[in-house]
Amino acid sequence: MNIIPILASAGITGFESPAADYKQLPLSLDELLIEHPSATFIGQAMGDSMQGVGIYDGDILIVDRHVDMRNLDVIVANYNGTFVCKIIDKVNRQLLSANENHMSTAITEHDTFSVEGVVVRSIRCHRKSPVLERAANVRPG
Repeated sequence: MNIIPILASAGITGFESPAADYKQLPLSLDELLIEHPSATFIGQAMGDSMQGVGIYDGDILIVDRHVDMRNLDVIVANYNGTFVCKIIDKVNRQLLSANENHMSTAITEHDTFSVEGVVVRSIRCHRKSPVLERAANVRPG
């Protein structure tokens, strides 16, 4: 992957050619984003409950099953048959939202609950991705 740093200040009428500071770094997105390939899956966020931590509707979530879950980590969990992305409060056994419009949810002994993994990265696409659109149209079964 080639990295082209572009520095631009507000109020300028143009900026230097990106090729002027061209640098090629030995960097791959897989290496940058995924620490444990065999234990990592990718999901897509839905809704606005995690905006306070910078996860917005449609963002890509990189979820690692190998990482030890810590208190107040952002996780993906199966809560009563529904996949959710929330902050885990291990001390109080709650799922927390990062939006004041959404209430926290207690995890009781009557709930079906399993942590699927820790969200280690999130990615925002500023244009619709044809790959994501194709994946959304694929129905299991």
